[in-house]
Amino acid sequence: MDARTARPLLLLALIAGWSFYATHWIAVPLAASAAWKGAGVGLLAAWAAMQARTADGWLIAGALGLYALGDVLIETHGLTIGAVAFLAGHLVAAALYLRNRSGSLWQAVVIALTVTAISWALPADRSAAPGIALYAAGLGAMFGTAATSRFPLSVAMGAALFVFSDLLIFGQLGPLATSALPGSLIWPTYFAGQALIAWGVVRSITHEDLHDRI
Repeated sequence: MDARTARPLLLLALIAGWSFYATHWIAVPLAASAAWKGAGVGLLAAWAAMQARTADGWLIAGALGLYALGDVLIETHGLTIGAVAFLAGHLVAAALYLRNRSGSLWQAVVIALTVTAISWALPADRSAAPGIALYAAGLGAMFGTAATSRFPLSVAMGAALFVFSDLLIFGQLGPLATSALPGSLIWPTYFAGQALIAWGVVRSITHEDLHDRI
């Protein structure tokens, strides 16, 4: 399926994702909230899958699908279970970016270690720090490999927003526990990051596929 045919699905994904921010102010039943929350990134995954022709295309679709699963599981089973799906998504995304690496691997490692160290330092309950650090290692690897990949700058920017969103979550367990800022910013920075990643990777891949066919 070509990009024009898939475009309505992208529009639906953006509408679903951005409109979920309304739940910051309105109460929604759990089942509806879980479905609504998963719809934005889930539709981005479907949009990517509809255009996938290569391993890279299926990898970005798979990563987005795991992130959407994580969104749903956080609503239905809690943060820890959801984080497992997100960690799997980070590993798939990192594999995609490593397949398309253009920068230094050491730069990616430094970024990953920095994200891990910051995340480890944030929770006030130090017993939570090791689990957060484990997750953050995958998060940092995703960001580091995105930043050193050949994909457009929008992908690295999206990965940075993804990291910022998760750092706000970890901050709620420590220095931002009484702040209203995380609640206002976590979802918009997260979804903006996912949309930028999906757009940058998919458009890059489909453009190359079109060029190869020509």
